[in-house]
Parts: sequence; structure tokens; C-alpha cells
Amino acid sequence: MAEYQTELFRGHELRLLRCTFRPPPSDPSSHCQPSDFDASLPPLHALISNILTSIESGDYLEALSSDAARLILASPDSELSSKSPDRVYSELIDQVESFINEPSIDDAEKACRVVVVLCVAVAALFWFTQCNLTGLVSGLPKRPLPIKAWCEGSEMVEWENWARNQLMAAGSDLLGKFSFLQYIVFSKMLLLKTRDLLFEASAMSTFEIRSLSWWLFRALLIHQRILDERSSSLFDLLQVFKDGASSHFGSLEKVTSYWGAQLQDGEASTIVSMIHLEAGLLEYIYGRPDPCRLHLELAEVAAGLQLSVTGVLGVRTGHQVEPKAQMILVANKSSKLVSGDICTSAPGTQLSGPNVSEASDIFLTPKLVENGNGVGKNECVGVAATLTAVQQAVILAQCLLIEKGSPHGEMQGWDMAPYIEAIDSQQSSYFILQFFCNILRIRWESTRSRTKKRALQMMDNLVESIHKPSPGVPLRLPFCYAVYIPTIPALRKQYGDILVSCGLIGEALKIFEDLELWDNLIYCYCQLEKKAAAVELIKKRLSETPNDPRLWCSLGDVTDNDACYEKALEVSNDRSARAKRSLARNAYKKGEYERSKILWESTMALNSLYPNGWFALGAAALKARDIEKALDGFTRAVQLDPENGEAWNNIACLHMIKKKSKESFIAFKEALKYKRDSWQMWENYSHVALDVGNIGQGLEAMKMVLNITNNKRIDVELLERIMKHLEEGASLRLSAEKNDDDLPNQTDRDSLVYSVKTCANAEQTAGKLRENEHLMEFLGKILQQILRSESRAEVWGLYARWQRIKGDLTMCCEALLKQVRSYQGSDLWKDKDRFKRFAQASLDLCKAYIDISSSTCSRRELLTAEMHLKNILKQASWSLCRH
Repeated sequence: MAEYQTELFRGHELRLLRCTFRPPPSDPSSHCQPSDFDASLPPLHALISNILTSIESGDYLEALSSDAARLILASPDSELSSKSPDRVYSELIDQVESFINEPSIDDAEKACRVVVVLCVAVAALFWFTQCNLTGLVSGLPKRPLPIKAWCEGSEMVEWENWARNQLMAAGSDLLGKFSFLQYIVFSKMLLLKTRDLLFEASAMSTFEIRSLSWWLFRALLIHQRILDERSSSLFDLLQVFKDGASSHFGSLEKVTSYWGAQLQDGEASTIVSMIHLEAGLLEYIYGRPDPCRLHLELAEVAAGLQLSVTGVLGVRTGHQVEPKAQMILVANKSSKLVSGDICTSAPGTQLSGPNVSEASDIFLTPKLVENGNGVGKNECVGVAATLTAVQQAVILAQCLLIEKGSPHGEMQGWDMAPYIEAIDSQQSSYFILQFFCNILRIRWESTRSRTKKRALQMMDNLVESIHKPSPGVPLRLPFCYAVYIPTIPALRKQYGDILVSCGLIGEALKIFEDLELWDNLIYCYCQLEKKAAAVELIKKRLSETPNDPRLWCSLGDVTDNDACYEKALEVSNDRSARAKRSLARNAYKKGEYERSKILWESTMALNSLYPNGWFALGAAALKARDIEKALDGFTRAVQLDPENGEAWNNIACLHMIKKKSKESFIAFKEALKYKRDSWQMWENYSHVALDVGNIGQGLEAMKMVLNITNNKRIDVELLERIMKHLEEGASLRLSAEKNDDDLPNQTDRDSLVYSVKTCANAEQTAGKLRENEHLMEFLGKILQQILRSESRAEVWGLYARWQRIKGDLTMCCEALLKQVRSYQGSDLWKDKDRFKRFAQASLDLCKAYIDISSSTCSRRELLTAEMHLKNILKQASWSLCRH
């Protein structure tokens, strides 16, 4: 009996999941009817079957007003008006706990009640998804309260504002104006409470409801997708539930063992691919390309695909005569994994209508050459004839990786083109998959002048499709959680942005005002030179909704008044991250660095994933002379964005201040990967490299400084340090050569051990000598590069020392002579330090003459040295007499 009931529970779970990856069954009688259940089973099974039928048919409000839903949502309507939203929902959660944990019921009854709560929560999630993600949105009844879903009610602004504030508590504003926000709050509350109760009840292991973690993951991911910024608190929860769902459904074996014979042909691979697609989507949203790639690869394997891109001759325009190579996607399918999992024909968003096809002479898909005999149809020969829905979703997901892995621009669109055209060449696609494909095409074609008009018309068609009655609600739902389609407000915002780019600012204004996107609205008014109109509009809306922190922040932005941000914090109970960020920026501009640092700390405590927030905190702390806090801020910045070269540079500089050369060297290496055109960074890197003993990297950095500044920036001090190091290396070479000459010829056993040790030391010394020779050559090239463009006395002196180490005393003398001449001038006798350097250079020149004379037994150099010294003394005495 327990096994039969377990099978029933898992069948209910599977019916819920099927709503998200395939259309509803054409024959509802294929599922168990209420009369089919055994009388010995809990009566709730019949109620569960009824609510599942309503959900499958897309009638989510009917599901929320069903007999099963009434068991947990029953609440006298008269009490709602006199209670606050917090109190009502708190009582609702207590009621759910009492419903599930009733002491007099057994485990089977308890599992039934859990499934009832799960169905109600999913119905609320699906209703929110329909209203804000998939459509259809025309003619929706105004039922803002899920707990009163069975009776008509007037819209309650206060309750919607409460729900909005609950969602914004994650540390970010909403992306725009969303409808029926209480439904997603309600769904999350039910799912989280159920999960907590099951976690506490160990007896429920007999009837485990494993899909609960997956639904929680989906609800939280939808919450993240309606926010304007990434939330750190949501990320932590999403990772927990993603791992839980993946551990249950991440492989074919686990899925098959859980549902067994209840699975239809091909469903196991679809479920596995879905879980990895949704996990990859999470990593994409949070900017983690490596985990995203891993999950998408697993989804590709589970779907039985092997993707590659190749070239095929074809044409892309109606006027093109000569075929050119076109990138085509090759999709090799494994029939073993996806047998029978076909893509049921479902109406999608059509792009081939006359108004779209005539908007550009460029084909939507290239016409390819058939067998070398001519141009054929618009289809991609590399793609398998028919792709299943999950395979199409996997192909479209590859575009997310391309977006993260290549620079934004037209070339990124061309990289995505084979994947987009592979879906467009299919005879049938689910609504959501075609919708996502169209979005990708619009983003690509809006960057090209020849297809920009078509992109605008396609976007217009997509926005209209939200309101069209066809396809029906249940046909729009499959794969909506597995692909990254924009929410309806986000889609309309993209449409407004395209209108602005085309110069249609007036039309865009209406969209932004309707979506309550005040920042975009202000931008449009500023473009029209009507900034005062934007202020008046915001003030008018504030008179209607004075407790909206977004409006106060927008007013603060346009008037540059901190009082507006303070008011935003007041009405949001100190939860408006945007208001705190604006106050922190203004404090920094005013020089109030300590206050700016405190505000940034408070802001990042609300949402630690805000872009550039940690960098701003580090900058404020640095100005406030809080080195440790600044270092912590910049470190957190590079953890979120490893390609932030400025943050890496600041970390390196802070380590320089703390005299931690090794850490500074590592940080500079990272910084220079992304900021290679900063000579200041290269110069600092050269000093740190020398501090850690890496002379080669120091010379490389110095050469980069010279190249970037056209030999204008010359660090003589660093060159002096390097020269001293090489001179020490030269003395090591001379001592090594002397030791080799002095070694005795020993033949006894004791001398054999000594010889082995000596050989090992000799090899080590030889390696150092080779390295020193390489560094000598490198330094010589740098000195010559400097002297070709600028004649400086200090550099000539270094070049002379370099020539002496090389053993060329003649070139050494020439370099020293040029150094001496560089010092000469009218200022020589007025500048004491310069005269000392002139005298030292003269002395070095005379020593070089003496060395040449000693080696060649010639008196010529001695006479030259004598003449030089006499001239110096004569000039010095004449100058002293004048002064």
C-alpha cells in the first residue's frame, strides 16, 4: 500500500513538472479521475487530481479557488480589510503549518497535504509567470490577493506596495512595473515554509517530495529575474536549492529510479537537460561563465547532442550572385537518448510575414548551395532534420556563453547567427523557444544598419504577441524557466530603448512612464530638453504614492538633492540600497570620505553583489586613510569581477604601501592583464619586480613604459638599481673563473666527493651566469633605445658602466666622454650637485683612460686624461674668480 501511495505522490509531482516542458495532454482522461482512486486512500488524492487538471489547462485562478486550495486559504473576507498584510500572511503561514503538522494524521495523509500546498504554490507561481513573463495578459481579472482568489475584489494598492517592498528587501529595486506581485511572494512563502516543515519531519522520508527543491529554485530565480540588480542573499539560497535539485534529478539514473515506469519515452533525458539548463541560467545571470559552461555541456550530453560550427557556401541577400562561405551549425543527434521525445507542433511567433520579410533584403536564414549545383532552400543543411524541444533549448542556450565570452557588438551577433538560424530553420518550435530565438535575432539585427528596420518591426510583433489570444496559456509555459527570455516589463523596456535609438523618443516616453522607469523617462526628457517636465511628472506621482522610494530616488537624481534620498530611506524603513548608494556618492564628491565609507558599508550589507560597490567602498576607505578596509573593498571587487584592472592595481599599490612586495607583484601581474596601456602601472610593477628579485620582469616593465611614453618616461633610479645588481653578478663571474683556475688536481677518494659537490655548485653558478648574460643584453637594448631618442648624462653614465662590464673599455670611454659633455654648460658652476656629478664622471673617464693605457701599454690615453683634468681645473679656477 505504501508503495502504491508513493507512486501516486510521484505521479502528482511529474504532472506538475510536465507543465513546464511539454503541452498539456489532449485527453485529460488519461490521468486518474477522482472516481478512480481507491476508497482506502486519503480523499485528498481526488482534490489533488482536480487542482492538477486546472493547472494543466492553464486556469491557474481556478486552481487557486479549488476545493483543495480552500483547505489552506480559507479566511473570512471581512477580516482582511482590518488587518495589515504582514499580519494576514503571518496568519496564513501559521495556518499552513497547522494544516501539515496536524497531530492526528499519518505520514500518507501528511504527504497528501504537502502535495496540496505544493500545487497551490505552483499555481500561484504559474499565474505570476503568465502575467509577467509568458502572457497572455489581455483581459486579466483584477485579483491582487491570492488568498481571495475565489472571489472578485478591488485592487489593493497598499497590499501590492507591501509585496513590492518584500521583493525589494533582497537589496535591489524591481526592473519595472510588475503586476500581481503578491502571487510570487505568496508562492515563495508556501514553498519555503513547506520545505522547513519537511526538513524538521524525519518521518516524511517514506513519502519524500523531491521536486520541492526544484520549485523553490524556480521561484527564487524568477524573483531574481524581476530585480534590477543581482542579489547576494538570493544567490546563496539559489545555490542551496540548485544543488538539491541537481542531486535529485541531475542524471538519467536518478530520474529513472525516482519515477520509473511513469516516465514517457524521452522524458528522463528532457528532465535532466532541463535541470542543467536552469542551473546554467543561474550561473549566467550571476556572471559565472565557467560553471555556466559546465552545466550547459551536461545539458547538451543529456539531450543527445554534439554541436559544432562549420562553413558552407551560400548567399544571404537577394542581390548576391557569388556564393560565399556561411557559418552553419552541425547538430549530431544520439537517437539512443532522445528516442520518441518529439517537438509537438505548437504555434510560435511568426517572423516570415510580409511586413517583416520586406523590411530588409537580407534573408532570415542563408540559402545554401546544394551539392555544388546551385542555391537551394533557406535551410541549414548541417542541422538535423528535426530537433526536439529540449535540443532547441540547448542550442539557444549556447548563445548565452557566446555573449559572456566575446565583446559586445555586431561580431558577437555573427557568432550567435548559426544557432539562431538553426532554430529558425525548424518547421515547429514551442512558443517560448521561438520567442527567445526572436529576441536574440532582434539584438543582433538592431546593431546592423541594413536590418535595423526589420528588428524594430520584429520587436513590435513580439510585444503584440503578449496580448494575442493564440497560443493559449498552457502552450506558452513549456521551457519558460529554462531559457532566458526577458520579463514583459524588460521586453517593453528593450522596445523603448530601440525606439530611442531610432529617434522615436515620444513613443518611448509612453512606454517608460507606463513601466514606471523613471530614470529612462528622465533621460528622454533631457534629450528633448524638457527636464522640468520630468520633475513635474515625478512630483505628481509622489502626490499619489508618497511612499515609493524609487520616485524619491529619481527626484533626487534629477534635482541633486540629498533630502530626497533621505526621504527614500525613511519610507523604505532604511532598506533602499539605491538611496544609500546615491548618498555615498554625493558624500564622496563633497570630500566627506568617512561618511561615504560608512554609507557604502551599509549599502553592501544589503546587497554584496552590486557592481562597482566594493570598488567604491575601497576608494572611499582609501581617501579616509583606512588602508585595511580599502584593501578589503578592492579584494571583494576582484572576487566579483576578476577582470577589474583598476581594482587589481589599487590592491597592488596598497600592498606596496604595506611593504608587501610579493603580494604587490602578484596583484600587478593580474592588473596588467587588463590595463596594458597604463605606463604608471608598468612603472610601479617594475619597482615591485625588482624588490622581489625578478630583474627580468622589471626590465620588461621598463621597456613597456618606454614604448607607451615614446621614450619620454625614464626611471634612472631603477636603472641604477638594476646596474648594481648586474655589477654584482659580474663580480660573481670573475670569482667563479678564478676559483676554477685555482682548483688543485686531486685524485684520492676524499677529493672525489669534493669534486661532485664542486660540480653541482658549478652548474648552479653557470645557470646564474647565463641568466645574468641575458639580463645584460636586455639592459643594453633598453639603454640604447633611450639614447637613440634622448641624450641624458645619467643614462650615458649607466651605458658606460654597461660597456665596462662587457669589457669594451673604448666604448666605455666614449660614453663617459658624452656624459661629461652633457653636464657641461652655464649652470654647471652654479649647481653644486651637478658639479659633483660632473667631477665624478670626469674621474671615471680618467680611470678608464688609465685602464686602457695599462692594457695596451700606450701613453696616448694618459696624455688625454691629463689634458682633460687640466682643462677642468682651468675652467673651475676661472669660474671661481668670476664668482
